[in-house]
Amino acid sequence: MRVKICGTTSVRDALLAVAAGADAIGVVLASPSPRSVTPEAASEIFAAVSAFVTRVAVTSTDRPEDLAAILSSRPDVVQVAGDLEVPRDAGVRVIRMLAPGDALRDDCDAVIVDNSHGTGRTFNPGYARECVAASPVPVILAGGLTPGNVAEAILAVRPYAVDVCSGVEAAPGIKDERLVRAFVKICRMMDNP
Repeated sequence: MRVKICGTTSVRDALLAVAAGADAIGVVLASPSPRSVTPEAASEIFAAVSAFVTRVAVTSTDRPEDLAAILSSRPDVVQVAGDLEVPRDAGVRVIRMLAPGDALRDDCDAVIVDNSHGTGRTFNPGYARECVAASPVPVILAGGLTPGNVAEAILAVRPYAVDVCSGVEAAPGIKDERLVRAFVKICRMMDNP
């Protein structure tokens, strides 16, 4: 089970997530989220982590002009909402966000099922299962996940990966080491449920 720790706002929290065994870190840019950072801060966070960890720039913008600044932070992946076009020659993979009612997408490398957008609102299990069953690309599950419910969510949905933000925080944008470690450990135990 692959794990992304999202809403990372500092080098400290990025290194904490990596030390806990996360496969990816997400940094929010060009978003109204309280976890949104500047492209310069994102670059610093991304540069601090191992080359074996996937760096994901997460944005809710629909403005193409924001994309150049986001790409300047040198992510491996850009996670976008809506129909924001990421040029094929941008050198990044693309994750598209889906919420209940959205049609499946195949114009990306993966989809993330999340109507929460970092607010911690719980995912819709029926819609998530439908996406996993029918999606032509890998499905990542997010929304309301915590160390206390992620095992049940994985068993119910069987996603390719899980994504957590507020469920492992001490405060908005500040990760709790104990919760991050517990979340990743539980996900690793689910590799062979």
